Amino acid sequence: MIVFDLKCGSKGHVFEAWFGSSADYEQQKARGLLTCPMCGDADVGKAVMAPAVGAKGNSRPDPAPAAAAPEKAAPVAMSGADQAKMQAFVDALAQAQSKVLEESTWVGRDFANQARAMHYGEQDRSSIHGDVAPDEARALIAEGVEVAPLPFPVIPPHAKN
Repeated sequence: MIVFDLKCGSKGHVFEAWFGSSADYEQQKARGLLTCPMCGDADVGKAVMAPAVGAKGNSRPDPAPAAAAPEKAAPVAMSGADQAKMQAFVDALAQAQSKVLEESTWVGRDFANQARAMHYGEQDRSSIHGDVAPDEARALIAEGVEVAPLPFPVIPPHAKN
């Protein structure tokens, strides 16, 4: 089985779909069998999605019991006005992040070290952004270091074309 994020062409709705293989997806698309579950648009294609990268086999924590797993929220259909408000909100959030990043320095994997150095007065304070593992981010917060996740992914400067 393979899962793809799909996106309709008319309204930009993104949804998840499972297929037996990539060939199954191509066959269903060619036959016009794919439609948006929210608006019924038949103009559906693959959306950009993050790759699934598994953890090392020897570092994976024991899975939690199935009974303890939280229930997933069901999607809720929005009216056109609600969708427009949501899109305006997301656009404003993206613009705010872009402005913050313009005034910030990319420090990559050295983020945690530099954030600590600024917190403890070993380095002048400045606005930085970079990569940090979730456990390390929690450790920074526990120490009282002021950090916050960015709402949208950031492409490192060295990875841009």
